[in-house]
Amino acid sequence: MAVVAAPRPLLGVVLLLFVSAAWGSAFPLMKDLIVRMPVADLLTERYGIATLVLVALRPRCLRGLSESTWLTGILLGLLFGVGQTAQAVALHDLPSPVSGFTVGSYVVITPVLGLILLGAKISGRVWVAVALALAAMTAFTLLREMEGGDISLPALVTTLLSAVLYSGHTLLLGNSAPARQQAYAVTVIQLGTIAVMTGVLAAPDGLTLPATAGDWAILGHLSIVACALGFLARSFGQLHVPPVPAAVILSAQPLWVTALAVAVYGEPLTWTLFLGGGLIAFAMLLVVLPGRLFRSARRGRGRVPPR
Repeated sequence: MAVVAAPRPLLGVVLLLFVSAAWGSAFPLMKDLIVRMPVADLLTERYGIATLVLVALRPRCLRGLSESTWLTGILLGLLFGVGQTAQAVALHDLPSPVSGFTVGSYVVITPVLGLILLGAKISGRVWVAVALALAAMTAFTLLREMEGGDISLPALVTTLLSAVLYSGHTLLLGNSAPARQQAYAVTVIQLGTIAVMTGVLAAPDGLTLPATAGDWAILGHLSIVACALGFLARSFGQLHVPPVPAAVILSAQPLWVTALAVAVYGEPLTWTLFLGGGLIAFAMLLVVLPGRLFRSARRGRGRVPPR
């Protein structure tokens, strides 16, 4: 059994900030590539390559694992895989920044799920943050529609469902003993589960491969940086940072989404995005009190909150 090192909050923060940047960059790149490739095919190739890369780096990583480790990895993979597939499908009908900010709302969904599933106590500040997140969703929909932007309500709801699944993934990853003791192996199992799940969807029509060198480069970034390295950094980062603070750090993804979408793809940066982004940012600040991240990490992790 692997030994879990004492929490190192600063290392965890750095790893999770890398994850937020890597995953944030994936939004507009995915939106660009799914125009030319079926969603299931792209996800199968993306997660399949990521799995092979991690296995190649540590060929013996899956040997001698317990049944609970396999089950944890598979469940994590299903939660994230279904969320990723739904998000990718909805991305056809949403601007990248809106999709990114909607997924980022899981920063307030996570503590709510913690309350429902684990009996965690939720402070008044968190409930205010939930209200702010709802206000941000209004800014992204009603106000953007007044600007002339076209927002698909089904796509927005589907993306919000993805955020709920990501929240469940964050809580399970942060409170699971196998995920803490076998972080590398659980990461590989997660990625392999997603590759198999999406491969089943892609199999009937065969796999469509990228047609140009540029598309292969995008797939390489999505596979190696966003998936292999991103998931690995996520697993090890949450060894040092509790679930709710981890969700707060990861919610910086929309900032990277917007920066890349505006700089590379020329998507408009409107006042409603500033308003919605500001509300989400304020919600993030309310979810975790200053300094609580480090105090929580020093007290140790992996304990289920009392009911």
